[in-house]
Amino acid sequence: MKFDSPLFDRIRVKPAADRTLRKAGHGCDWPGCREAGIHRAPKGRLREREQWHYCLDHVREYNQTYNFFEGMSDEDVLKYQKDALTGHRPTWKMGTGKGSDPAHFQAEGASDPFHIFREFGGPGRPQGAGTRTETRTVRNAERKALHTLGLEPGVTRPHIKARFHELVKRHHPDANGGDNSTADRLVEIIQAYNYLKTAGFC
Repeated sequence: MKFDSPLFDRIRVKPAADRTLRKAGHGCDWPGCREAGIHRAPKGRLREREQWHYCLDHVREYNQTYNFFEGMSDEDVLKYQKDALTGHRPTWKMGTGKGSDPAHFQAEGASDPFHIFREFGGPGRPQGAGTRTETRTVRNAERKALHTLGLEPGVTRPHIKARFHELVKRHHPDANGGDNSTADRLVEIIQAYNYLKTAGFC
């Protein structure tokens, strides 16, 4: 292949001459400037899709003074920044927005052949039915730790804590005049309480 071939010149990364010159388009929008406006700059807030066309010198000058939040109070700027985290879309806490109420689905015509909405308080709920409570499975180690504290499964966190403090005061050597005979029992109580804490009981 010849080096002066027109085909070879076309496949070069950077041709000898720039054959893709920009079309003569906008002039510079800066008052009194006659240069070509080949650099675009945003017109500002509430006009995001509109742009100015400036020459290189004027686009630099415009960018140095451009302030998107001009005319907004500090509270409005903070609100805008907070809304920007979610793309300025409405948000709500889980279970409180549209569609969180089971009645909403039935009002929209959703069928409920298995009575799922009834379980969560929707229409058709049986009279006198209470709210469903979450219960967790108590493992053997947790049951043993509760037994060490003298408690039954299903006890509340404040009750566990109160029982722990009561037993520590009763079996602590300082409360028994320096007697270490209950020290082993105290260690068992502390270990049981610590296990229940790591297991999420208290």
